[in-house]
Amino acid sequence: MTNIGTEEIYQLEKYYRVSLINSLIGYRALNLLGTSSADGITNLCLISSVFHLGANPPLIGLVLRPQREHNDTLKNIISTGQYTLNNVLPYWYMQAHQTSASYPSGVSEFDACGIKKQYIKDFKAPFVGQSTVRIGLEFKEVIDIEINGTSIVIGEVVHILAEDGLIGADGTIDHGKAETMTVAGLDTYYLPQPIGQLAYAKPGVEPHILKTDVEF
Repeated sequence: MTNIGTEEIYQLEKYYRVSLINSLIGYRALNLLGTSSADGITNLCLISSVFHLGANPPLIGLVLRPQREHNDTLKNIISTGQYTLNNVLPYWYMQAHQTSASYPSGVSEFDACGIKKQYIKDFKAPFVGQSTVRIGLEFKEVIDIEINGTSIVIGEVVHILAEDGLIGADGTIDHGKAETMTVAGLDTYYLPQPIGQLAYAKPGVEPHILKTDVEF
């Protein structure tokens, strides 16, 4: 068994350490974060730090890296109060990956990477036209993390745009049918495979499958 301790971790070659630590927790949600400046200049970045915070009110959090001069994302979120999260699909995931490049401030990754913008009435931030699951959020709070200079952004879900047939009778989104991709590490992409949906867990009740998508 490999056992890498604290001292060894800090002695690892920089990019090896970054890849190792980023891939440790396995598959993560993958989204494109769409924003617009107050002047209407759009911005798009790939993000894998999105997490559920609660359903009432419907809150989603995400972590943004330390701000740099050319990074418009957090500035746009705060200035307009609106942003979008959009799933990534296999046939254009390389274009999505390219949005992580360090484009200069004021350059729209939508345009630079060939990704379609989609707007809805009375909502400033652009959605991704090629996505099958899109979320519109209103900015609620930012929490600065002193230990590494990152920020946690919390938003309330105000729009859910899903292609027909993706939301089940119980409200669950079928991300397999939606072709939603995941990521492990910085740049290795996966298509998740559904195994089965289990009944709500209760003490003294054995777990049982409500439905399964894979035969064992």
